[in-house]
Amino acid sequence: MNAEAPGKLKAWISAFRLRTLPLSLSSIFMGGFLAASQLEFSATILGLCILTTLFLQILSNLANDYGDSVHGADHAERLGPKRAVQAGHISAKQMKTGIVVFSLLSLVSGLSLLWASFGSEGIYLFLLFLAIGLAAIWAAITYTNGPKPYGYAGLGDISVFLFFGLVAVLGTVFLQTQDFNLSHLLPAAACGFFATGVLNVNNIRDIVSDKLAGKNSVSVRLGAKNARLYHWCLLIAGMACAVGFVMWRFIGWPQFLFVLSFPFFIYNGIQVSKKQQPTEIDPYLKQLSLSTLLFVFLFGIGLALSM
Repeated sequence: MNAEAPGKLKAWISAFRLRTLPLSLSSIFMGGFLAASQLEFSATILGLCILTTLFLQILSNLANDYGDSVHGADHAERLGPKRAVQAGHISAKQMKTGIVVFSLLSLVSGLSLLWASFGSEGIYLFLLFLAIGLAAIWAAITYTNGPKPYGYAGLGDISVFLFFGLVAVLGTVFLQTQDFNLSHLLPAAACGFFATGVLNVNNIRDIVSDKLAGKNSVSVRLGAKNARLYHWCLLIAGMACAVGFVMWRFIGWPQFLFVLSFPFFIYNGIQVSKKQQPTEIDPYLKQLSLSTLLFVFLFGIGLALSM
């Protein structure tokens, strides 16, 4: 084996940013739990949702690595984790190839998912969800790429809320049940708010370096102090949406089991408010991602115990 192969493989795995994957899976699991509560659970469809989401998340991470390096957000003064292209572990050309590969993997997996859900009979729904899937691929790539990447205009928060919250949760439910329940907007929004919180922690950490690169994230626009207040708003909104869903669709007291995850969100808000150095803030991305995953599992268990 080529002596460089192990190092290159390690570089690619690092570029995949595996610590972001629990967050992307949280919304899919939430959709699975909501579908199961309607007695319409499909392990095959949920599995394909998970696979497609993982491919899209890795695609987004690779595209972000490439885009921030090209546009200058990943520069020597950046204090967050070093990216693969910035560090020279993966060339820009190789990263572009990786983006193409995971775009195709996302497309193939997504088409398989739609076929498993709709078959040849639901052609209009197939085409509608195909358009949504292509939009997700486009959003993953253009966040930091292209002549006017929307992440540099401060639109990343809206995109994350939509695709990690509403689209992921409601889409997962609909692909299994082929039904839309208005109350599901609340747990979907909760996942969206928490996911946006993870992005906000990232952006608070990178305020100084993003300013230098002209990346006008919401945190850059708000400033460090207000960005931390905004973070509290996201966390509180997520928790409020979950409580609101139970009040709307109350079945039994075990539904409130997810409240046990709330101290972890409160702890995250306190620490992000208190920590000032980028290296001190960085661990709370993973902590918030895992807290969101815990919230979703407690939400699902509570829902199951109440049925």
